[in-house]
Amino acid sequence: MLVYAVHEGGRYVRVEDSLWEQPEGSRGFYVNITNQCNCACTFCLRSMKHMAEESSLWLKNEPSAAEVKAELDKLPWELAKEIVFCGFGEPTMRLPVLLELMAYVRAGHPEVPIRMNTNGLADLQYGRSVAGDFKGLLDTVSISLNASNAQRYLELTRSGFGLQSFEAMLKFAVDCRRYIPKVVLTVVEKVENQAEIDLCRKLCAEKGLELRVRIYEDS
Repeated sequence: MLVYAVHEGGRYVRVEDSLWEQPEGSRGFYVNITNQCNCACTFCLRSMKHMAEESSLWLKNEPSAAEVKAELDKLPWELAKEIVFCGFGEPTMRLPVLLELMAYVRAGHPEVPIRMNTNGLADLQYGRSVAGDFKGLLDTVSISLNASNAQRYLELTRSGFGLQSFEAMLKFAVDCRRYIPKVVLTVVEKVENQAEIDLCRKLCAEKGLELRVRIYEDS
């Protein structure tokens, strides 16, 4: 699925099925543009969650910007509470396409908030500071913090960039504050114990960042 909704219980639902189940009321619509990721998180649904073929987020082919735009054009925009770029892959792996699609949504529907869920490692992926690319395109960025220190972070994420990943992710988060109205870091309940979550909260407070504890989804 390129564009989908999320229903109760973490179910990924095609837009047409979402409207059949819930014909009224606003909802978020999610945009899935890649299977690629530069992490291999131990708790990631990519390797844990079985999904039926008709509701799978796995993409058989990487969609072009034009293909995603065609799906976006079909949306019932009057019901759109938020557009979220995420999916099973890391959206910044296709940065030019991602930025083009964000600009497309912003131009056509400026009243609809745009969010991106990311691992925050785009600076390492592209060898430059990327946060400024999102100026005027994003209302919220949600960045996976995952841990309070570099070693624990690497154990959980198995990032292809090694130990430097943790500090690079934090730098990206701090840089984003200059360009994006809301910057949120996340950890996953049950993956980390309360003591580690408290350390994450302290780290975020020191850097002036918001922390959200995400609900754990199993297979």
